[in-house]
Amino acid sequence: MILVTGATGNIGSALVRQLAPAGVSPLRALTRDPARAALPAGVAAVAGDLAAADSLKYALNGVRSLFLPSGLGADAEVLAAAREAGVERVVLVSSITVVTHPHLPQAAANAAVERALRDSGMAWTVLRPTQFASNALWWADTIRAGGTVRLPYPDVGLPTIHPADIASVAGAALTEPGHLGRTYALTGPARVTAREQVETIAAVTGRDVPWQAIDRETAHAEMRVFLGAEVADAVLDLMGGDANEQLLAVRDTVPEITGTPGRTFRQWAEENAAAFAPLVT
Repeated sequence: MILVTGATGNIGSALVRQLAPAGVSPLRALTRDPARAALPAGVAAVAGDLAAADSLKYALNGVRSLFLPSGLGADAEVLAAAREAGVERVVLVSSITVVTHPHLPQAAANAAVERALRDSGMAWTVLRPTQFASNALWWADTIRAGGTVRLPYPDVGLPTIHPADIASVAGAALTEPGHLGRTYALTGPARVTAREQVETIAAVTGRDVPWQAIDRETAHAEMRVFLGAEVADAVLDLMGGDANEQLLAVRDTVPEITGTPGRTFRQWAEENAAAFAPLVT
C-alpha cells in the first residue's frame, strides 16, 4: 500500500491523479479533512496531520511505501512513526537548495530531514526540485485585480519545474525498481525569467498584465511583512540575488526517469489560467 501525504498540495494532488489511473492499488491519500478532498475514484482519503505524528497511526497501518514532502510538519517524528508502522520505502521531496544554498535555514532543515531518513533503516529516494512553476500563484491576486506585478530580478532565468514532473518522478520511485538509495536533482526543461513568466500568463489568459522591476530593498520591505526578514532574504537570494551555477543548471533527470519531456512553464500556465481570471464584481 502507498500513502501519499500532502495529497491536496501541488505535488501530492498531481501524484494521486497520476497513480490512480495507472491502477496502483491500494492507494491512500492523507488530508486533514477527508470530506473536502476531491480525489479520483479508488483512492482512499484518510485523516491525519503531519504536524502531529500521533495522528497518523491509522493512516500508516498497512502502508509499505510513503510519499513525504518535507517542511509540512514534524518530519523527524513522521519518519519515526512510519518506521514503527512498518513502512519499508520513503520518497522524500527535499530541495535543490541543500546543494546550492546549504547556508540558508530552510536548506539546513531539509538536509537534516534527509539525514534522518537515511539513518532510519527504511529504503529511501530523495528528490531535490528547484523553483516550482506554481510559485507564480503568488501573483494571482494582483493579476486578478488588474494590478501591476512587481518583480525583483525580472531577467534572471531559473529552470522552473512543473509540480506534476516532480510527481512523475515520485511515482516512478514509488512503483519501479532502480530508484532506492538515489538522490535526484530535478529541474524544468529550460530557464525562464520572471518577466517571461508574467508575459506567458498574459498570453495564455489573453490579458494585459503590466509588470514593474523593483530593487531588492523594496522587495524585501514588501516581503518581510508576511514572510519575516530572514525568510524574505532567503527567497530573494533564490529568486536571483544569489543565483549560482548549481541553481541555474538545467538537468535532464525528469525525461531520463519518466521517458517524457519535462513540462514547460507555458503548459503550467495554460493548465492554471483560471487562477488568474479577472475578479467578478
